[in-house]
Amino acid sequence: MPDRVSIPESQYLQRIARASELLAAADLDILVANSNEADYANVRYFTAYWPLFEMGGVAIAPSGQAALLIGPESEEYARGRSKLDHIHLMTEYRETADPAYPGVAVSKYGDVFASIGVSNPKRIGLAGYLCTNMAMYEGLRDAFPNAEIVNADDIIMTRLRSIKSPDEIACLREGLRLGELAMQAMIAAVKPGMTELELTGVAVETLYRHGAESEAHTVYAFGGKKTTNAISRGTHRTFEKGDIVQINVGGKVDGYSPSVGRPVCLGKMTDSQKKLIEFGKEMHYKTYEFMQAGAVSGQIAQHYEDVVKKAGFADYYLYGPCHGLGLIEVEKPWLETVSKYALEPNMTFQADTFFASDDFGLRWENGLLVTESGPAKMLNSGSRMELIEVDC
Repeated sequence: MPDRVSIPESQYLQRIARASELLAAADLDILVANSNEADYANVRYFTAYWPLFEMGGVAIAPSGQAALLIGPESEEYARGRSKLDHIHLMTEYRETADPAYPGVAVSKYGDVFASIGVSNPKRIGLAGYLCTNMAMYEGLRDAFPNAEIVNADDIIMTRLRSIKSPDEIACLREGLRLGELAMQAMIAAVKPGMTELELTGVAVETLYRHGAESEAHTVYAFGGKKTTNAISRGTHRTFEKGDIVQINVGGKVDGYSPSVGRPVCLGKMTDSQKKLIEFGKEMHYKTYEFMQAGAVSGQIAQHYEDVVKKAGFADYYLYGPCHGLGLIEVEKPWLETVSKYALEPNMTFQADTFFASDDFGLRWENGLLVTESGPAKMLNSGSRMELIEVDC
């Protein structure tokens, strides 16, 4: 599909070059950026490779030389996807079944580093800090016992990934378009007696039929008291009349994973349901007003909390108003009262408006783009932002 929305190959090489510049500026001798199947972002950002069962990593030198690090089973798969053809098989990146792979030739970190021109590193930048397992960490420590291992998530990866290129923004917009198609199909299909997993199936069929490479994240299709869960999964539970049903869905497009979210009522909303859902919608739109270039992130979060408290809804508030959006639906930078960074144009977020009472919760969610000036813009069309009541 030549017209498919995607990241051009040249952009991967530009990312590696930019990372090498940041490495040198941070006085790091090398970067190792790790990923797994669930949070593949770092390795996919540099190579387009998406680990499956096994782990993945990228090593980048200040010279701009780079290598992809994979588990012993993935060589042919990796060569079919990776934009880097310099690939090392390593047991540190094996699957969690912990096979020994007798007779398989593998590399160690010393071999990898030497292959891209790095020997005896003094400071090793480690990104994907929470994706790095003990095998990876011990492998680095065994190879270079005297080296300082530095958390490079913020000083390298967040700086690289926070501000999006036009191609990245196009991927996010397409993923949101697919999400809105799936959302519309879910609203049309949901009814009492249907299970949450049946509704999930409606979403998945729509996403794949219209060109998504995957769901952007686990589809949210659950109702009743489960909507008080900030994070949850659909089950075999059957929807009932009067349920608030939470829908969150998006399409993954060349790795980019945005989401749209709407609360839906099966039947007429009660007064208490309507009051909280309308307030959530009001705060959702205020988020775009607050998110302006130059504004300090922590001050935005504090202002949001202050407005919630002044309106008398503090007891229903868990977090907000935004989190970073890109290759992962929830990624750095997070936006909370202790955040210190200033917003910059072309940063992207999920405007994630969640409130919950004892009986039900709600989430209004859309993509958000920080602009050169003025309020942020919604990345998607914003369809079905009315109060949604399904006749039943």
